[in-house]
Amino acid sequence: MEFKDYYKTLGVARDATVQDIKKAFRKLARKYHPDVSKEPDAEARMQELNEAYAVLSDPEKRAAYDQLGRGHQPGEEFRPPPDWDAGYEFSGRGFSPSEEAAFSDFFSELFGHMGGARGRYHTGGAEFRARGEDHHAKVLLALEDAFEGATRQISLRVPRLDSEGRVVVDTRTLNVRIPKGVHEGQIIRLAGQGSPGIGGGPAGDLLLEVHFRPHPRFRPDGRDLHMTLPVTPWEAALGAVIPVDLPSGSVKVRIPENAQSGRQLRVRGKGIPGSPSGDLLLEIQVVLPSPDDPKARRLYEQMAREIPFDPRRNQRA
Repeated sequence: MEFKDYYKTLGVARDATVQDIKKAFRKLARKYHPDVSKEPDAEARMQELNEAYAVLSDPEKRAAYDQLGRGHQPGEEFRPPPDWDAGYEFSGRGFSPSEEAAFSDFFSELFGHMGGARGRYHTGGAEFRARGEDHHAKVLLALEDAFEGATRQISLRVPRLDSEGRVVVDTRTLNVRIPKGVHEGQIIRLAGQGSPGIGGGPAGDLLLEVHFRPHPRFRPDGRDLHMTLPVTPWEAALGAVIPVDLPSGSVKVRIPENAQSGRQLRVRGKGIPGSPSGDLLLEIQVVLPSPDDPKARRLYEQMAREIPFDPRRNQRA
């Protein structure tokens, strides 16, 4: 996927005001709109302009794009880092499939999943009341929080326009109760923390989408937990019962005789708590003692002489 420089597309500086961006877009749109343009690539250029304007005219998307795009050149191979958008608070609706189809893969990869619910409007006679828009943000939590629950202080970056029409990023901090058993992708709803209502209507909510920070030992999959379990050659050959430390306590796991690397063991109910709880899935990895140890080397040499074992015999014609 190629990186797109939206500022270059519109021909504006990176510190351009929202008025500068709107003016540049209108000027180029008059030149390339397919209904009036004589340019052979008018339709493609207009799609590029629409895409760039959709990002740079929106303070929230522009702030996230600015942070992501530092140091990247147009046309270079690009993949966004995992969870690059975590901690940004977004408002407004997302894009429909038909709207997304008019934009590039670059846009869809970055912004296609963003967008909250529209506000709900209520009318009664001459009175107009509107529920405020829901806001939404991706937050990164420690996996351990899913096992015990916790109250965490979470800081969100909130982009806005200053008095000169330039993007600035404020920070707001919230104390959030993390429920026990929370899992990847779950939404934590904070009532009344979205946009204010109109005409006395209720405020919208803030929807926090839960993701976990990378863990050195575990990989969550729904409520299941995956882990690589190192075992010694004698534990794998003879079988053993070994303890496995979990984010809450530990569990004893039976290794069957003749266990090979890559074999998966399932321990039911020892994943993320819930109704039902997830499972713990352990992939066995047989780890050999280093032959740099003289005793280990002597035993390897003895096995080579005395054990008629050929792991490649089934590969021969």
